[in-house]
Amino acid sequence: MDKKKFSKLEIIFIVLFCLAVAVACVLIGILATRETVSTSSQFSPHCPSVGTAERIDCIPDQVATKRLCTLRGCCWSPQSDTSVPWCFFSSNHGYRVDGGLRKTQEGFQATLTRLSSPSLFGNDINTVLLTAEYQTQSRFRFKITDPKTQRFEVPHEHVGPFSGPAASSLKYTVDVQQNPFGIKVTRASNGKVVFDTTIGPLLYAEQFLQLSIKLPSSNIYGVGEHVHKQYLHDVKWKTWPIFSRDKAPSGNMDNLYGVQTFFLCLEDNTGASLGVFLMNSNAMEFAVQPAPAVTYRTIGGILDFYVFLGDTPEQVVQEYVKFIGLPALPSYWTLGFHLSRYDYGSLDKVKAVVERNRAIGLPYDVQYTDIDYMEARKDFTYDKVNFKDLPSFQTYMHDYGQKYIIILDAAISTEALADGSPYQAYERGQSKKVWVNESDGVTPLIGEVWPGRTVFPDFTNPDCTSWWVEECKIFYSQVPYDGIWIDMNEVANFVQGSSTGCEQNNLNYPPFTPHIVDRLLYSKTLCMDAVQKWGRQYDVHNLFGYSMTLSTQRAIESLFPGKRSFLLSRSTFAGSGKYTGHWLGDNAATWDHIKWAIPGMLEFGLFGIPYVGADICGFFEDVTEELCRRWMQVGAFYPFSRNHNTEKCIPQDPAAFGADSVLVKSSKHYLNIRYTLLPYLYTLFHKAHTQGDTVARPVLHEFYSDEATWSVDKQFLWGPGLLITPVLDPGVDIIQAYIPDAVWYDYDSGAKIWLRKQWTSMHLPADKMGLHLRGGYIFPFQQPATTTVASRKNPMGLIIALDDNNEAVGELFWDDGESIDTIGSKSYISYDFKVSNNVLQMNVTNNNYIDPNNLTFEEIKILGLLQEPVSVTVLQNNNVQNSSHNITYNPVDKVALIQGLQLELGKSYSLRWTLGTSVNEKYDCHPGPNATKKKCEQLGCVWTEDASNVGVPYCYYNSPDNAYSVADVKYTSSGVTANLTFNKSNLKAYEKSTLPISTLCLEVKYHNNHMLQFKIYDYANERYEVPVPLNLPQSPESTVESRLYDVTVQNKPFGIQVRRRSTGTVIWDSQLPTFTFSDMFIQISTRLASQYLYGFGETEHTMFRRDMNWHTWGMFTRDQPPGYKLNSYGFQPFYMGLEGDGNAHGVLLLNSNAMDVTFQPTPALTYRTTGGILDFYMVLGPTPELVVQEYTALVGRPVMPPYWALGFQLCRYGYENDTEIAKLVEDMKAARIPYDVQYADIDYMERQLDFTLNPRFTGLPALIKKIQEEGMRFILILDPAISGNETDYPAFTRGLEKDVFIKWPNTNDIIYAKVWPDLPNVEVNNTLDWETQVELYRAYVAFPDFFRNSTAEWWTREITEVYTNPHNASKSLKFDGLWIDMNEPASFVNGAVGGCRTQQLNFPPYVPQLGSRSEGLIFKTLCMEGQQYLPDGSPVSHYNVHNLYGWSQTKPTLDALRNLTKERGIIVTRSTYPSSGKWSGHWLGDNTAAWNQLDKSIIGMMEFSLFGISYTGADICGFFGDSEYELCARWMELGAFYPYSRNHNGKGAKRQDPVAWNSTFEEISRKVLNIRYTLLPYLYTLMYEANAYGSTVVRPLLHEFVEDKMTWEIYRQFLWGPALLISPVLEQGAVVVNAYLPNARWYDYHTDEYIAFRGQFRNLPSPLGYINLHIRGGYILAQQSPANTTFYSRKKPLALTVALDDSQLAEGQLYWDDGVRIDAYEDGVYLLTSFTANRTILEIKVLHHGYTDPNNLKFTQIKILGVTSNVRVVTVLQNGEAIQSPHVVSYDSQKQVLEITRLELELGKDYTLQWR
Repeated sequence: MDKKKFSKLEIIFIVLFCLAVAVACVLIGILATRETVSTSSQFSPHCPSVGTAERIDCIPDQVATKRLCTLRGCCWSPQSDTSVPWCFFSSNHGYRVDGGLRKTQEGFQATLTRLSSPSLFGNDINTVLLTAEYQTQSRFRFKITDPKTQRFEVPHEHVGPFSGPAASSLKYTVDVQQNPFGIKVTRASNGKVVFDTTIGPLLYAEQFLQLSIKLPSSNIYGVGEHVHKQYLHDVKWKTWPIFSRDKAPSGNMDNLYGVQTFFLCLEDNTGASLGVFLMNSNAMEFAVQPAPAVTYRTIGGILDFYVFLGDTPEQVVQEYVKFIGLPALPSYWTLGFHLSRYDYGSLDKVKAVVERNRAIGLPYDVQYTDIDYMEARKDFTYDKVNFKDLPSFQTYMHDYGQKYIIILDAAISTEALADGSPYQAYERGQSKKVWVNESDGVTPLIGEVWPGRTVFPDFTNPDCTSWWVEECKIFYSQVPYDGIWIDMNEVANFVQGSSTGCEQNNLNYPPFTPHIVDRLLYSKTLCMDAVQKWGRQYDVHNLFGYSMTLSTQRAIESLFPGKRSFLLSRSTFAGSGKYTGHWLGDNAATWDHIKWAIPGMLEFGLFGIPYVGADICGFFEDVTEELCRRWMQVGAFYPFSRNHNTEKCIPQDPAAFGADSVLVKSSKHYLNIRYTLLPYLYTLFHKAHTQGDTVARPVLHEFYSDEATWSVDKQFLWGPGLLITPVLDPGVDIIQAYIPDAVWYDYDSGAKIWLRKQWTSMHLPADKMGLHLRGGYIFPFQQPATTTVASRKNPMGLIIALDDNNEAVGELFWDDGESIDTIGSKSYISYDFKVSNNVLQMNVTNNNYIDPNNLTFEEIKILGLLQEPVSVTVLQNNNVQNSSHNITYNPVDKVALIQGLQLELGKSYSLRWTLGTSVNEKYDCHPGPNATKKKCEQLGCVWTEDASNVGVPYCYYNSPDNAYSVADVKYTSSGVTANLTFNKSNLKAYEKSTLPISTLCLEVKYHNNHMLQFKIYDYANERYEVPVPLNLPQSPESTVESRLYDVTVQNKPFGIQVRRRSTGTVIWDSQLPTFTFSDMFIQISTRLASQYLYGFGETEHTMFRRDMNWHTWGMFTRDQPPGYKLNSYGFQPFYMGLEGDGNAHGVLLLNSNAMDVTFQPTPALTYRTTGGILDFYMVLGPTPELVVQEYTALVGRPVMPPYWALGFQLCRYGYENDTEIAKLVEDMKAARIPYDVQYADIDYMERQLDFTLNPRFTGLPALIKKIQEEGMRFILILDPAISGNETDYPAFTRGLEKDVFIKWPNTNDIIYAKVWPDLPNVEVNNTLDWETQVELYRAYVAFPDFFRNSTAEWWTREITEVYTNPHNASKSLKFDGLWIDMNEPASFVNGAVGGCRTQQLNFPPYVPQLGSRSEGLIFKTLCMEGQQYLPDGSPVSHYNVHNLYGWSQTKPTLDALRNLTKERGIIVTRSTYPSSGKWSGHWLGDNTAAWNQLDKSIIGMMEFSLFGISYTGADICGFFGDSEYELCARWMELGAFYPYSRNHNGKGAKRQDPVAWNSTFEEISRKVLNIRYTLLPYLYTLMYEANAYGSTVVRPLLHEFVEDKMTWEIYRQFLWGPALLISPVLEQGAVVVNAYLPNARWYDYHTDEYIAFRGQFRNLPSPLGYINLHIRGGYILAQQSPANTTFYSRKKPLALTVALDDSQLAEGQLYWDDGVRIDAYEDGVYLLTSFTANRTILEIKVLHHGYTDPNNLKFTQIKILGVTSNVRVVTVLQNGEAIQSPHVVSYDSQKQVLEITRLELELGKDYTLQWR
């Protein structure tokens, strides 16, 4: 395209245009900087030396230049910070006082004369009048006017002229600086200047007035209406425009709908506060700066300041609000929830919204229609098509107890109606000349708003008010409504000024325009020269909404005579709150806006408009479910609670999100709380209405002494008592919340939170927000309903939140909820409530109203009551009243609930409660033996003999307090610390060793998200701590967001509380009276989450869960065969607790001193230990299986046994010689009974001496070699006791040399006891009684101290010489594993030969409830004073480490074994401690051949699964006594499924090995052991999962089916892993077993058939020789053909059983290595294969390929259970391609079993099988 060429004429026009533009630019520049500078040539500014923070800006209107600064006569000093004024006022700007001050009746006056200086904007007024008034003791007013010319002053409806006289006893003094003029207000009480205008000059021109005020602090709040992103003003040079404007809130510093010139300044932490109000309605701006100072700049009117002084922020607000007009008391129904939307589109759609929200049961009182209900958006009309039934809509709402609100806009259409008829509202207004006029004062100003071309009512004109009232009445007669919402009253206009524009004059274009939106006064509103009755728009613009409010209030009074109704306005002015509420305007559905609403709401509380709220869920934009959910939560606590949005956005009423949505449930929950607390909220509004209190209250108003609260604006209060903490950010459920310095209670649970005066990480999941009641307050409430009409008929109640002094106060105001001036007529009921000394006073302070619903207080909830109220007495006029109430008490949350009261509203009552101790709350105060009433009372406890409750202590604590108080609590992101101090109250009751330690330290560490530690110790004196290393992170790794728990430290009394964050369940609560910590007695109790607790050992238990009915179990390692309440071999202070919802947690007390634990039905648990410290570790699961995994991650994963150790094992104490063992081996082989391991008990030793060989067993070395060659293994026993009576016993001699034996303290003397070794050269007479044999024949023995490094070396050498005899190789015993016994340590004499030497250690002040308690701690063990040495050389008494003896022996033994055999081997130990499972397995000790031992063995195995010792079993057929045929057969069936499967019995009993009976017995054994051996690949994989991940092998049913509470009780069945259910016969003569099959798909192991029932008990046939086994659907079990030993079975073909679940899915794994390599898993030398079945496909995938089996193993058979359709073809694929396979397919349609045989799938390769 050719380039265009211009003609000459066009060129001339272009040139002329450019010249015109240039001239215009010059003129604009001149105008912009125009100054009255007649004196500038003579004027020389005096530039003071002031800090930059105190500079007052001389060029607030534009970018400062040095030239302009000079023209204005100001001081120029550029700064690097551009926010600091570079040009600031000199000290010779402003005014001076002429003639001094003139006293007046009201105060004083003074004439001020302008100092000669350049003018900023021209037309300065040279002489002005200062009038000052001491209006009240705490309110000072001064105004500055033009004495010659009347300037505009605000014609306020409430604030009138002050007629004096001046107040006396002022709380302030006023000083006037003469030259330049300034005024200072000083607080009289402290001499602090709180208001100081001398910081800058007074400027007073025709259209520019300015005054700056220096303030006592930067704590400035208020001024509006704006979006303040924070409640506390940012004083870093911010300028806020003030001019009412139709402008949606945003993050910009825009002027919004209303004009509020009041601010509050908190002076300091005494609460002293200052309020400042400028009564001026012109456009202005408010600047803040860091001096701190503020500057008001306004463009008209006068300067009319009011200064309010108060002792608290709340007091200042009260003074201000009383001055401008106390807020209206809202109708009760308006406090309900409101729903609205712009553009529902039709009344049918409105009703659909109403109905769906009714249907979900949403509390909901009010429905709105926006302007879409109107015809063409015209006020006082309705759309007769889409809203044709609107006239009956109010009735429709009223029928359900709901209300209807209409909207009216501030603009009236000039157009006719749709049918062509006149628009009567306009016509009537036109005839009455009620419109805002143009500058001529006659012509109505025409603008454009929603209906199009409009006029604007002049609400300042009384005629307009009359017209407006009449129009409202006329429309009401057509469409009844209940209240009015007025909008667009800034006033809004869609065109600039008017339809014809605005004239060029100094009203529309003043010399200075504040920094308002668009910097144009008439933008989106009327021309400033428009005329109203009160004056020019320039002066009255900001009063438009206020005047419309006054007129609408007149309409309401006319429409609803005697009723309050409802009025809501968008535009407000000071005093609007007297008649109207306010919403924060057209916000948006963003997370910023939900945040900004809180500062906005709090500011309107300052402004005297407490009935305020934001549009819940946002007005503009589509809201997300999460944002709307969070907004509904916080919005439920907006004083004005309304969900409202705009056209074209998605519906956001709660029901729109689905009736079952989290949003609906959450919304209903919090709205129900709102409705419950409406009596409290209504009472707050009464206090606002009568004395100016805030309703939504800043936290700082209540806690001003705490500087942390000064900036809190993401939380707020309802009145003084309800703290509201919402979630205001997306994707979070952990927020930082501030807990002020008071007692607080969680609203939902009533539980006290033990945080105060600190920030905390608050867990608030999707459906929860923070809601806390403040201690010291009483909250009246009423049972909620879906409307207030209904709720006002419901019973009332009180929530009493006790403070630190167990006191509380509260109030109630109650009237009919709708009549006007009930206060003036005293037509109300009011109460003062007070609680003190366990008495509630309900005092009626006014009773001149009778509620028609005959209301009564029926429920009183008391929070923080430390003891149970055992009785409540109701009194009226001191007369006891009959009352059929009932009392419940939650001791965990300390909440008492009194229900069934009938306390009539309007009558005074008092309630007195008596505190006591219920049976379940009795904690034993004298747990030692021989308790008496005298001893009990000496301890300060109560004695009550109650024989009716077995086990209940007679002596119990009567007070909830314990002896310790808490100080210096410090919460950090990684834990808590605190100091505990003993309160010396009853010292006479304590012996020295039990005297509580005076100062203790508490440390809580959040180690990771699921584990924490809390430790209590004496920081002044080092005490013994358990030297067992745990796997802890070097520094805490938890995050605030992801922690599963919250911890609080409680005071009064001391306690620690741990809550599961996700549910709020308290899982530890030790705030109980039992806590004490002394040198030799430490006690702590905790409440439990439920009655279901598992663990603690080692003790024989009669069921898996603990019986909580007053049982005490001792823990102290002892050579004690299992028996009821007899402490046995190990020490396991760990338990798993279930919570009511099935979540699980675990608790370890790392303490190794003698201990007992008491369970009581509270439920609660008490620990008592005789020394050390309290060092607790808690894991949070949340599933039972995860609890074990987390616990074993802490103490150490279970050892990986060698494959052979999973084979069947035989042992007997009492083999006569090696020939007997050899014959047994041959007989077992002949019977073809699978069998891998043979033992020799202490018989193989010479005289039971470790490391020796009995002459009767000289053939044992050869026998061991032989059986090893045949694929078997051999295990030897070793005891720890070493004989000291030998002349040639190297083990003892070398032990002496190495100094390995435990000695008496501070000597070199060994402590000698007696165990198995016999004296040399004696012949034992076994017919003598046991004690005599011990005395005559047993040698003195010494006990190695296995803590010492030298002992480990010595022990290794001695074991080595057994394995490789250095003197005679033929005597070498090539064992494969070691069995360590008697390592509690056991002794056949109590303490030592000759007795012990330190009574206090052996018989401590408290001996736990152990077996043979009267014998002290030394029963069957050595003296407690024995001196041992830890590896670092530090001494420790046996008293402290006794329970670690077996633990300390285990690792050196394993190390020696592995060093010798170079294989994994196995250690089996009798005595265990937490972490023993890292190195060993365990058998359940010397049981008895009795039927009741069968189920006890299951219980024991499941307990040791919890303890992290997977390789566990009981002696099959029993150790003591003669087993009988049926018992032993059934035990063989059961024992085949012990992880550690060993048949073992004792000396003198008859043989019980499988070949000792008959061929039938052999067949029973062979059959069940073949099943075991077939399943060994599955069992070995379970052992790998235990070793790698801490999973259980023997698994309680509840671990897999915790959601089924039936499984919580089951202990007569168990699982192998997740998939194999074992249901043995455990009773004599039984041929059926009553088995429970949980809710899963189950297949009979033997028949492959699907079991067509679940979730119930069934009697299953179980003839002798048959054990019920079931495979769980969803799992795949790897198998292998069995053989006589694992050596041969490992060469056999592999197989899979695939058990499909209901969805035709299944999965499994196979772990495989060489079976013996040490650290095969750790070194990666293993093969891990996964199996996944999905309908018709089985995937075999190698996950880790670090091992190749030398036997070229193959899967040759796969059986698939639960295949529902016939299968003809099975295809084998590799890498997606079908391969040749010789397999055979068979399908049993009756059993629905697909069997594939003759497969050749190589182990270690990937395959896919498909069937069709």
